[in-house]
Amino acid sequence: MTSHASASPADDATPGTDDAAVQAPRLSTARALARLLPFARPALPRLIGGALVGLGAAVASLLIPLVLQWAVDGPITTGDRRQIVWATLAVLALGVLEALMVFLRRRFVLAPSTGIEYRIRQSFYDRLQRLPVAFHDRWQSGQLLSRMMQDIGTIRRWLAFGLILLLINLLTIVIGAALLFRWHWALGTVFVICSIPVWIVGFSFEQRYGVLSRRSQDQAGDLATAVEESVHGIRVLKAFGRGGHALGQFRSRAETLRETEMRKAKEVGALWFWHELVPILALGACFITGVWLAAHGLLTVGELVAFFAMAAALQWPMSSLGYLYSFLVDTRTATDRIFEVFDAPITVQDPETPRTISEPRGELVFHDVTFRYPDAAASEPALLDGVDLALRPGETLALVGATGSGKTTMTTLPTRLFDVTGGAVTLDGVDVRELRLEELRRRIGVAFEEPILFSASVRENVLLGRDDLDPASPEADAVLTEALEVAQAGFAYELPEGLDTEVGEEGLSLSGGQRQRLALARVVAAAPDVLVLDDPLSALDVDTEALVEAALRRVLEGTTALIVAHRPSTVSMADRVAVLRDGKIIAIGTHTELLRESAHYRHLIATTPEPREEDRA
Repeated sequence: MTSHASASPADDATPGTDDAAVQAPRLSTARALARLLPFARPALPRLIGGALVGLGAAVASLLIPLVLQWAVDGPITTGDRRQIVWATLAVLALGVLEALMVFLRRRFVLAPSTGIEYRIRQSFYDRLQRLPVAFHDRWQSGQLLSRMMQDIGTIRRWLAFGLILLLINLLTIVIGAALLFRWHWALGTVFVICSIPVWIVGFSFEQRYGVLSRRSQDQAGDLATAVEESVHGIRVLKAFGRGGHALGQFRSRAETLRETEMRKAKEVGALWFWHELVPILALGACFITGVWLAAHGLLTVGELVAFFAMAAALQWPMSSLGYLYSFLVDTRTATDRIFEVFDAPITVQDPETPRTISEPRGELVFHDVTFRYPDAAASEPALLDGVDLALRPGETLALVGATGSGKTTMTTLPTRLFDVTGGAVTLDGVDVRELRLEELRRRIGVAFEEPILFSASVRENVLLGRDDLDPASPEADAVLTEALEVAQAGFAYELPEGLDTEVGEEGLSLSGGQRQRLALARVVAAAPDVLVLDDPLSALDVDTEALVEAALRRVLEGTTALIVAHRPSTVSMADRVAVLRDGKIIAIGTHTELLRESAHYRHLIATTPEPREEDRA
């Protein structure tokens, strides 16, 4: 899923470029986080239970000062030792109860939060699969990977830890402040007034930290892309001795990310300073007020002791607000980034009322097809401009044209990797846009010029398009054997574990020719009504190419095939040849007819030499 650049469909900004992505109008933090509710709904009872248990732990801690007040003003003053013992046991019981409820809070929320993470991750991956190719062309794979792993992980930790603690600590502060008013209105008033700077600083913090948080997470995505590109291109970097250059670029991006993280740390540090300072100032102001009140008989000694115990109990909830608030902003940013993908429009999808093909024949027709890429400038000419081309059932048609003429673009339209912007493509008389994607892509198989294999066994890669077969069944073995034979991929049996050999990431453990043969075997095994082959033999040596062509002729006898051809040897397999120039079909005929009648075709054939043996992968 790599591409040239990254763009956010939600706000048309480019992730990874400073704070451009956060300049568009945004939802409030509460409304942004509320978008997680559909994923969290199944876990809400457990999460609410965890919050209530956590609140119970906080209430238990706040009851201790009340017990101390009763003990000081009662049995300690009167010297009643029996009551002192009961007071001590009460404080001990409340402490044990608090610890038990903290334990239960964790048990309540940990499992549900991982379930939420699982559901978000599953939905995110499903969305990536259903989004059109145009989306993936614009987005860096590292940006998607950082959202899938880092951002969803941040959301899970927030739901399991940050959200619960923030709610509990805020309620603890409110309850504690109310108890201060219970003892004396002056104590509560001083506490509330001293707390005002916390909220002012917090509001200012969100504005600055939100930008830095978004920038940091985008830069982390850029860094992931750089690592992925370096790993995939390691052969090129080594061959050209550019490892040091790649390291320099990586170091520059890593340093940029480090600088952003340092700025984030400074903002969080400043917030922590205020959230540590304010409670101390509040404690000092309340101490002076409480002593004055006690000295004038307006506050008992027990109430003064209880007040300081309460102040100590409130110090952690107030101090933790800095960390929890920064966590909240990070989570809000992560949620924004996740929903940029969820909000991206799925432009290629099943029709509301799909049609079916009752009598499959394999007739593929392009009717006055026009196409331009979604992000193309309005001034750019269309890549395909009024293409009319009909492939008769069972016919093999070669598509020939100069580089940039639109050949590969035409191969993406039958399976709706892209939708036409004008005209229509029909399969057996039915517009492909009226067919369910599953049916359409089962009937039309595509082999791309750049073969892509997955980190799986040879068997799994070749049978990728045959979900109707049990890979361990005799029928699957028969299909697999025939496909490998057609593609001249017998080398697969000689791999260390035969057909069960893992080919490695993107098949890079194999040569280019081996990857291309397995990719060809995959589309042959799918047994579609129509084959679309984008120069499928470009990486094969001369002898292997001849064997594959001979086998393909046998396979193509009853199958409609559109083959993008660059060499005369590939053209020779075709019943007819279509010549594409500047997005238009300018000539159609047999190879012999076009050599006689089309000067452009003669030029293309004459300037496309067969590759030398040493040029092949």
